Amino acid sequence: MNDASGNLLAADKDYIPFCPAPSKPDFTPPEGAVDAHCHVFGPATEFPYAPERKYTPVDAPAERLFALRDHLGFTRNVIVQATCHGADNSAMLAAIAQSDGRARGVAVVDENISTSDLTKLHEGGIRGVRFNFLKRLVGDAPIDRYRRIAERVADLGWHIVIYFESQELDDLEDFIRSLPGTIVIDHMGRPEVEKGVEGTGFAKVRKLMEDPRFWIKVSCPERLSVAGPPYADVVPFARKLVADYPDRVLWGTDWPHPNMRSHMPDDGGLVDIIPQIAPTAQAQQKLLVTNPMRLYWPEEAS
Repeated sequence: MNDASGNLLAADKDYIPFCPAPSKPDFTPPEGAVDAHCHVFGPATEFPYAPERKYTPVDAPAERLFALRDHLGFTRNVIVQATCHGADNSAMLAAIAQSDGRARGVAVVDENISTSDLTKLHEGGIRGVRFNFLKRLVGDAPIDRYRRIAERVADLGWHIVIYFESQELDDLEDFIRSLPGTIVIDHMGRPEVEKGVEGTGFAKVRKLMEDPRFWIKVSCPERLSVAGPPYADVVPFARKLVADYPDRVLWGTDWPHPNMRSHMPDDGGLVDIIPQIAPTAQAQQKLLVTNPMRLYWPEEAS
């Protein structure tokens, strides 16, 4: 791929590409199922990566995402802006525009964005903003800037997606609780799996979930697992969240799995974990259809 100037742009040498031929899952998602956490990257020739990015990925364009959606048996996507594109949401907006109404987005925005540009994002299908607290991706999180952005998007009814590691909650909890509106926790709050479901970090995440404003994604076992595929050590965490907060849980593939270091997961295998964490048809319907529709397509939710 090339950058905006036509120069050759290579992905990072240690960047692992997404699985080119994922398996067909044995589990069939319910009709209308939503992959509520995924990304699009590039193509860089059309949507250049941010100069300040911490990594350069392999292109993962909308066409590949939507083909995966169909292959896995899903109907809709929620596309989350990743740090490699910075606050330029163009690739995501283009993907939503070609989704025939079957995609929504979570953006990254600058605090100085104009009101008219925020309105354009909303009209383009954006329904939330993401705040990243992972030091390896953003350095020291710009707390004051995040606060101003939260105030800006509140009038649009957007929710806030927060990405942090559970062991950092002591420093972040007061700020997180001060944010307005609905707050969605990414990837189970990245609990320390080796410490088990009774670990202190996971307990702090569950304490946040006692507030009905908080939702959580039971996603990314491949990132959290110590044992590796098929990620059995992560299942108890997700299963407990689904059981305890059935109306505020979401699920997503995290395709194309940026910055995986140990291996690249098979997306079909990830889908087959769903009945392990949501063992009843009712739980699966809420996790994959009712909850994401209520949050991202409320005008269509029953």
